[in-house]
Amino acid sequence: MRVELLPLGLAALLGLSACSAIQTSGQDQPTISIELDAADPAKSEGTLQTKPTPVSFQVGYGRYGIACADTSFREGETPLGTFKVNAILTPDRFEMDPALIEQSGKSKAYLKENLFKNMSAIDFKGDGETGEYGKGYISLEPLTDTEQPFKFNEYDGKFRWYSFAIHGTNNKSRVGQKVTGGCINVDDATMSTLLESVKLGDEVVISSDGPCNE
Repeated sequence: MRVELLPLGLAALLGLSACSAIQTSGQDQPTISIELDAADPAKSEGTLQTKPTPVSFQVGYGRYGIACADTSFREGETPLGTFKVNAILTPDRFEMDPALIEQSGKSKAYLKENLFKNMSAIDFKGDGETGEYGKGYISLEPLTDTEQPFKFNEYDGKFRWYSFAIHGTNNKSRVGQKVTGGCINVDDATMSTLLESVKLGDEVVISSDGPCNE
């Protein structure tokens, strides 16, 4: 399998270097493996480890390319590395690491009722379209101690969660392209499949066989 996955502009491209192998935390096999193709984004794909047959799917990634492992998240770049799922958000599903709920300063009931709805109502591209996360949002936390800018905040008057994630899309033609704010995007059919299997704490490995931004 190739080595290649997600919720956003402030980074410029920096120097390139070869991407080293990604080490897992010791789990026999990550729940999701994603291989980003730096030369041809349309060939970027993920694999969901389901029994008896793994499921493969196409992914899109950051408009500014691929960031090397263990680097802090930069807008428009998709980082390589090993991550764990720390939140799962859909219109009717809310799961979040208790430490994040405490960090938000909101109640679990408030977040369950409002967080994904607020995030989906924001027009990030400024084209009049909303619902840009599609059916769901699977937030990812790096397993390293790399400092990350992820936080809850107010955006366009709405309380939301800013993080690195795998998410759906309201325009499946964006999948397989370098167009996101750094997250991994998938079509909504894929997102539905992922949501059937993914749990809090599951491991996600993102890798690439091409150059990455230092």
